[in-house]
Amino acid sequence: MKVYINGKFYDENEASVSVFDHGLLYGDGIFEGIRLYEGCVFRLDAHLERLEDSAKAILLELPWSRQEISDAVLESCRMNNLKDGYIRVVVTRGKGSLGISPKTCKDPQLIIIADKIRLYPKEVYENGLKLITVPTRRNHAAALPPMIKSLNYLNNILAKIEAQHLGYDEAIMLNDQGFVAECTGDNIFMVKKGVIYTPTVQSDNLSGITRQAVWDIAQKLGIPFKEGVLTRYDFWIADEAFLTGTAAELVAVTEIDARQIGDGKPGPVTQKILEAYRGVVTKDGTML
Repeated sequence: MKVYINGKFYDENEASVSVFDHGLLYGDGIFEGIRLYEGCVFRLDAHLERLEDSAKAILLELPWSRQEISDAVLESCRMNNLKDGYIRVVVTRGKGSLGISPKTCKDPQLIIIADKIRLYPKEVYENGLKLITVPTRRNHAAALPPMIKSLNYLNNILAKIEAQHLGYDEAIMLNDQGFVAECTGDNIFMVKKGVIYTPTVQSDNLSGITRQAVWDIAQKLGIPFKEGVLTRYDFWIADEAFLTGTAAELVAVTEIDARQIGDGKPGPVTQKILEAYRGVVTKDGTML
């Protein structure tokens, strides 16, 4: 595999950044995860717009244009002979002195990794996912706005560890007020009486690209879609539930906190959204 770093490609065993890079030392950087389907990079421009927004929010000046990053993403896929896969775009603050001040960081690093990924086993996609609510809360917007896809993922990692220690693949994270925010790396949805609900972004979750795709699909299919402030109780009594994320794609949820969701199988609305999603991913994007 070839990894792109600041205009050059390196063998994966040789690709590296300085140990003084503030992305490594302090998590000072941003990223995007992007999907490639049959040679089509799904919603690439939307991902790069969000990358730019994250950079602006943390006062990280990008020395590359959106077109330059886009070209590098496409070339990374070509260099690795990928037609289907996952692309991780990372921008770090760059090498600097010890200490959290970014003033000594003069050379941000653009890193692009294009490879294969499967977040969950095949049977999970067929039979659904079991979730559990964990103690670790989602970051409050006053501390770190959830719209920034930063390299600071430790609270999400802790939530994932808590779920795995209890025998679950994924966790529900609440916000500081106790309302449902999202999962460790995915947006969460529920279906009740034919209406799709998802936590509002004011609940301290990320407005995901796949989340928006589901919203668009629901509108085209005439399925009611609402954002709201949702509790665990709302999800416990849901008819259906599912997760979305770039890496996870779309996964049905069949159990939450030991409560069976619906009949314990992927529901009809979930399946309809998934089928439509599979139909648009090869059309709504940038071709190699």
